[in-house]
Amino acid sequence: MDNEFLDKDQLSAKNSASEEKKKKKKVVQKKEEKNKKPSAFVQILNGEFLTKEFVLNNLNFIFFLLLLLLLVVGKGYYGKQLSDDVTKTQDALNEITSEYFESKARLEENTRRMVLVEELEATGLKETVNPTKVIRINKSRKTREQQ
Repeated sequence: MDNEFLDKDQLSAKNSASEEKKKKKKVVQKKEEKNKKPSAFVQILNGEFLTKEFVLNNLNFIFFLLLLLLLVVGKGYYGKQLSDDVTKTQDALNEITSEYFESKARLEENTRRMVLVEELEATGLKETVNPTKVIRINKSRKTREQQ
C-alpha cells in the first residue's frame, strides 16, 4: 500500500477518516479525563472535598474528630502545667528542707553544754558538779507494797 497510486478524493477521504479517528480519540480521552477523579491531595488543595456528599453526610463524625483533637491538645497543655507545678513545688520543698537543716544545726550549736553554761552564769545558775543519781524501784517490791 505504500506505493499505491491514490486519487485526491481517495486521499482526502483517507485523511478525513484519520482525522475523525483522532477526534474520536480526543473525545474519548476528554471523557476519560472527566471520569478520572483528581487525587485526594489535589481535592484538598482545591477545597473540592468540602462540597462532596461524603463530607456532608459525615459532618457529625468530622466534628467529633475535631473535638478529640482539641482534647488531645488541651491534655498536652494540662500535662505541661502539672509538670511545671510539680517542679515549682519540689523547689519550694527543697528550700524549706534546707532551712530546716540550717535551723536544726543552729539549735544544736546554741544548746551545747558549754554555750548554755556561759549564758546561764549571768543568771546565777551553775552546772552541778555531783553526778545525777538514779532511783530504781524493783517491780517485785512494788507489787508487794500494793497488795
